Amino acid sequence: MKEPSRNTGTVYLMKKRTSPTTISFVEYVLLMALLMSLTALSIDTVLPILPLVGHDLHVANENDTQFMISFLFAGFSVGQIFYGPASDTAGRLPTLYVGIIIFILGTLISLTAQTFPLMLLGRFLQGIGVASPRVMSLAITRDLYAGRDMARVMSIIMAVFIFVPAIAPAIGQGIIAFVDWHYIFVLLLVIAVISSVWVYFRLPETLHREYRRPFRIKTILNGVKEAASNKITLGYTLCAGFIFGAFVGFLTSAQQIYQVLYGVGDLFALYFAVSALSIGVSSILNSMVVKKYGMERICHYALISMMFTSVAFIISLLVLEQQMPLSGFVIYAVITFFCAGLLFGNFNAIAMEPMGHIAGIASAFCGALSSAISVMLGTIIGQMYNGTLLPLSLGFLGLSVCTFITQFMVGRKPAPAL
Repeated sequence: MKEPSRNTGTVYLMKKRTSPTTISFVEYVLLMALLMSLTALSIDTVLPILPLVGHDLHVANENDTQFMISFLFAGFSVGQIFYGPASDTAGRLPTLYVGIIIFILGTLISLTAQTFPLMLLGRFLQGIGVASPRVMSLAITRDLYAGRDMARVMSIIMAVFIFVPAIAPAIGQGIIAFVDWHYIFVLLLVIAVISSVWVYFRLPETLHREYRRPFRIKTILNGVKEAASNKITLGYTLCAGFIFGAFVGFLTSAQQIYQVLYGVGDLFALYFAVSALSIGVSSILNSMVVKKYGMERICHYALISMMFTSVAFIISLLVLEQQMPLSGFVIYAVITFFCAGLLFGNFNAIAMEPMGHIAGIASAFCGALSSAISVMLGTIIGQMYNGTLLPLSLGFLGLSVCTFITQFMVGRKPAPAL
């Protein structure tokens, strides 16, 4: 059987029933975006309720409520280690279903939690569960596309993916305006069920049986070793971890910045959406220009812009004695997140480009390593929150510099414009 077709039209593959199944490019992008959005929805719909959960579950330190975000990312990091190798053996779809089941279990625990430690357990299991849609979305896309075509597809998926979490805090805010915060977890249950039903009826299995690998520890270790020893894969995975670490730092402290520092109240969802939508806009732009200018070139200039913006913002903070008006912070967030949107899809695509023959193991390695880095760095940035914007802006500056240096050390030169 031929290798799965890589094109931007109709995805035409064979399901287990051996009957041909088609899924249009548009539907494929929407489905992948929904699967990836489970993670973002699990984070962003919860942001407005952090103070309420802290109050109801008797959390003494306000910063400790940030662990509801950090624990999900921790589970997300751990889960990715297993799903890639499992999918290389059992197929993409069975592995996806296992992850969704674990996510549903964690959501039920969070829904019924009476203590904060139990809530964190549920969030950790949610993270383990949603790691599967993330890894499978990347592996399935790598099954179908390569190179700049993959970067284009990932950018479109990321654009749709970002528009969902942009409105997620508003969804959470709307829910608690009428009912108890527990209903946010009910919503997550419903979305998980809808996603699994959509996958079952519409998504073909993209890993044909002749390309599957026996589940052997030695095979997995060899795959991890190959990914870790590849300069491009390892380097750009580190880049993704650094940049997303800054983003996690923002996510963990966003509610405190907007609702405590600036006192925006219910408008928190609106300000958060403005920042998030800038990522979506830049992801769409990236999908339009990446084939012409190349992934590395775009990442290079996006990082330079992020560094200079952060330096200018930090200088302004010091001049204003850290009394930055809300409009100034929103402008900084929009510009910084716009740059981040140019990086997320490209970093993943570049890291996976040499790994087509071991896409499952490689996506697990890349996802687990970048997530572990990001949750560690993001938690540190969030816990350093002291009622000012300095820790967050220093985090963005420091991690963008680390990313720029890492990209330079990888030494892959930008491809010439077409």
